[in-house]
Order: sequence, then structure tokens, then C-alpha cells
Amino acid sequence: YGRPDMAYYKFTKAIEEGTPIDVYNNGDMLRDFTYIDDIIEGISHLLVKPPKATTNDISNAIAPFKVFNIGNNSPVSLSKFINAIEISLGKKAIKNLLPMQPGDVPLTYADIDPMISEFNFSPSTSIESGISKFVEWYLNTSSNISLHNT
Repeated sequence: YGRPDMAYYKFTKAIEEGTPIDVYNNGDMLRDFTYIDDIIEGISHLLVKPPKATTNDISNAIAPFKVFNIGNNSPVSLSKFINAIEISLGKKAIKNLLPMQPGDVPLTYADIDPMISEFNFSPSTSIESGISKFVEWYLNTSSNISLHNT
């Protein structure tokens, strides 16, 4: 089901209900949004090539691990993100435009170079396609689940 405290849930719910959404930095922040199917595909690549142990000596063995970021590596403005929800719902958002929050940053995105070099994989779902699929799911499912504002 995903997390109801995430922006895509909160914004979709608010826009559908006609309630305002808080939009910080006038929607000019850039964020990485990764569709769940891309995450699943990325994980499936990791499963076929587990990291090797660094020693055969049990007393000095180190658990084999590697960390890979499977983010989208293609930042999207908050305004474009909201617009994708509006288009998918066929409704305009009521936006409460606010300044940047203290401690927030204008840009975040994933460094997926290791995923690309070791697995030739990068997420491919566009924000428009991912949001459209989410909104379709949301509209068909939201009446059957409890979505809380947090």
C-alpha cells in the first residue's frame, strides 16, 4: 500500500478532497521520485549477484554486503510532481505556497552509478507514468483502506 505520510499520498488525497496542500519553496525544489516497480526490478538484479565474503577464515569473517542506491537519478520539480497528480485526477490543487522550510535543501537525488556500472540498470518509469498508475490505484483502493493525515 505504501506510506500514507508520503507526499504522493497526502497530495493525491487532498487534491481529490479539495483541501489545500502546503507547497514549500513555491514548488521549486527538485526531488527524486522512484516508482515501486523500478525498485523491485532493481532488487531483482541484486539478488542474482550477491557480494562475496572477504575471507574464508570464520574467526575473521566479515558479512558480505554492498550498498546500492536504486533511486531514479532524475530530479523532478515539486511543481511538476503536483501537476502530474492534477492531470491524473483531473482536478487542480489548492496550493498554500510557503517559503523553504528551515533545514530543507533545494535538490536531492540518487547516485546510481554503481547500479549502472555493475548491473546496467537504472529506473525507467517517468513521473507522469508512475503518478498516473498510483492515482488509478488510489482511486480504486482508497475507499477500502484508511488513509490518515499525518
